[in-house]
Amino acid sequence: MDLTEFQELADRVRNQISQVVQGQKPLLDFLLTSVFARGHVLLEGPPGTAKTLLARCLAQVVSLDFGRVQFTPDLMPGDVLGVNLFNFQTGEFRLTKGPVFSDILLADEINRAPPKTQSALLQAMNEREVTIDGTSHPLGAEFFVIATQNPIEQHGTYPLPEAQLDRFLFKLLVDFPGRTTEIEILSRKAGLPVDTDNGRTELSQIMSREVLRAGRALVDSIRLDETILTYIVDLVRATRTDSELLHGGSTRAADALSAAVRARAALEGRDYAIPDDVQALIVPVLRHRVVLGPTAEIEGRSADDVLSAIVNRLDAPR
Repeated sequence: MDLTEFQELADRVRNQISQVVQGQKPLLDFLLTSVFARGHVLLEGPPGTAKTLLARCLAQVVSLDFGRVQFTPDLMPGDVLGVNLFNFQTGEFRLTKGPVFSDILLADEINRAPPKTQSALLQAMNEREVTIDGTSHPLGAEFFVIATQNPIEQHGTYPLPEAQLDRFLFKLLVDFPGRTTEIEILSRKAGLPVDTDNGRTELSQIMSREVLRAGRALVDSIRLDETILTYIVDLVRATRTDSELLHGGSTRAADALSAAVRARAALEGRDYAIPDDVQALIVPVLRHRVVLGPTAEIEGRSADDVLSAIVNRLDAPR
């Protein structure tokens, strides 16, 4: 696969999903970047903003095995990973696999489950395998988590542990669509039966497992110039010394940013990265990995504000 074929593939995926999900093109671009960069995604936004629908559509288009877990306060780790059950006929224990044994896992409303259950995904996201009763089970190279959550301030939610947040490549904020887009969404549904469920719309399968691997191999071939690598490291290190942040980004964060930059460059049709790639990705890569200090919170500043200020303060390579 060359860069032209790769761009055409991405455009076909965007066009297919846009038949169902309107007004979320930037969000879809970030999802594609994460798929080819082998990173997991956390979608945060209020109910009714097509987070679950978008994940379903992506799973259909890439034609991989899809699993879903609806996180609730009483969900147990075994409900996610699976359990060994004793088979009285054979006299042996047999693994009953949980929904984590899929290529694309939708962890819906992940912040409604307690931390113990949330952490059940930690090993799966980091190592792409799970350990059940002392035995490791591989999940496959295509394993990819799309987690959704409602804003923390909503009733009945638990904040995700920092260790798990660090395993997400992106935290993407999903907002309500604009007025024109909302009118278009309602207009499309106005001519359909009232109970039409867009979440069950059958979309064409654009990517097979082999095509996905070819696309990832192309991203792997993108090499970052030393000036870009230095720029990434300097930005991440600046978050560790910024007076408005208690904790900055880790080395894992810098590594995640570099992987995302390579994927974005390929999606833009380039076999090289530019500073714009870094600047476009640093906020979604780091916003969930930094911790605001009390001064910034009192002044009402967000992590996005502080990160943007750091980007503006550091000179980009020429």
